[in-house]
Amino acid sequence: MSKAGELHDMLKKVQEPKGYYFNKDKERVFELLEALIVNKKRYGYMSCPCKLASRDRKKDKDILCPCVYRAPDVEEYGSCYCNLYVSRTWNECKIDHAYVPERRPLNKLPY
Repeated sequence: MSKAGELHDMLKKVQEPKGYYFNKDKERVFELLEALIVNKKRYGYMSCPCKLASRDRKKDKDILCPCVYRAPDVEEYGSCYCNLYVSRTWNECKIDHAYVPERRPLNKLPY
């Protein structure tokens, strides 16, 4: 099994009981999981692949996947910003797949 496959299985077991599901678009999910693995190699931690990391774990603690913005995003929109984690109703297309705006404050950006 690939590293992304192992990560998928582990995260699924941990996150589904909490009400967070992987997007039913498996290609998208595995692209994001591979990007998490790349970020782990690059930075030493799995920062969200959809957010710009600073290379400082302490500064990036809000974007360690699953990021602190996931819960409010999924609650309000049915999906996190990068569409990795979604609600069951989102996956079942029972709610609109609306654009999820960036919640990370500008002062946390590394530039």
